[in-house]
Amino acid sequence: MDSMQVKKEDFLSSGCTILNLACSGTPYGCAAKGKYHWIVGDSSSGKTFLTLTFLAEASINHNFDDYDLIFDNVEDGALMDVSRFFGQKLADRIQPPAVDEDGEPVYSQDIEDFYCRVEDRIEAIQKNKKGARPFIWLLDSMDALSSKAESAKFKEIRKASTTGATVTGDYGDGKAKINSRYMRRVVAGLRDTKSILIVLSQTRDNFDAGMFGPQTTSAGGRSLKFYAVWQMWTSLGSRIKKTVLNTERQVGVHTHIQIKKNRLTGREWKITIPIYHTVGIDNVGATIDYLLAEKHWESTRGGIIVPEFDFKGSRGRLIEKIESEDLEQDLDEIVTDFWKRVEEASVVHRKSKY
Repeated sequence: MDSMQVKKEDFLSSGCTILNLACSGTPYGCAAKGKYHWIVGDSSSGKTFLTLTFLAEASINHNFDDYDLIFDNVEDGALMDVSRFFGQKLADRIQPPAVDEDGEPVYSQDIEDFYCRVEDRIEAIQKNKKGARPFIWLLDSMDALSSKAESAKFKEIRKASTTGATVTGDYGDGKAKINSRYMRRVVAGLRDTKSILIVLSQTRDNFDAGMFGPQTTSAGGRSLKFYAVWQMWTSLGSRIKKTVLNTERQVGVHTHIQIKKNRLTGREWKITIPIYHTVGIDNVGATIDYLLAEKHWESTRGGIIVPEFDFKGSRGRLIEKIESEDLEQDLDEIVTDFWKRVEEASVVHRKSKY
């Protein structure tokens, strides 16, 4: 797939321009309608905050006005105030996969529940059932799901613990096989309905890596990687600190993001974005840091020199100028133009064989 084959209106933004560029080569978005996307991350690396921002961006994008925004909160780990961090529009539209008789949210408990609910939604859209709409489904996370096999084995163990019997057989949860069997069905349904699926997974220590292999891996089998449009791996970088009342306190983190196996552009990128506890993803700050790291702008003792804005001063003053003068779109155009020049300069020109 080429990002140029995806229409502008079919992109869903991440809320971060350089992350959009890293995933799609465009500033418009990084996820695409009709596709499945996979995000793997370390604990506390901001991946839940990042993916909820996807839903927040959908809530303010008219191209997704007719979409259901589903947060399958299996982990029950995202307890932040949705309206405060992601806006009232998302708070009004975000929904669980189902509700019980009392109107309480019902989340997927095992992997079979998850696939059945997703396929039920897809089938309802395909059959034009009343009220059926395309969706953006965020699963948080694959690791938190159980399976029918795992539950059955646990019941067997409990029974054996009271009788003294010996339990034999496979202790695995079988999720790799289930993903292999059903993910390809879901991918076809997403394409037909122009729905979006984003699956989160946790990183795990890779004890078989050896000295030179990758130190982290993930569970759930190869199909999670194979069917994804892109893989996004997040890791915790440095902590952002601020001196408050004479004490240095943490106010956020720098999250490292590596884009792997990208079917939109064929390119892999590594970027870093700041995420603050109070405001979430700092898109302006991330863009400024990228342009400084790439030497597009010069940082001197007197401050950052920005010819495009006729500015010289500190990073904080530059952010203040951009936000107070509504220069965010100009900043997007600057970083997009630079990104494209980097990509074009990286092309290897050789005589075509065909």
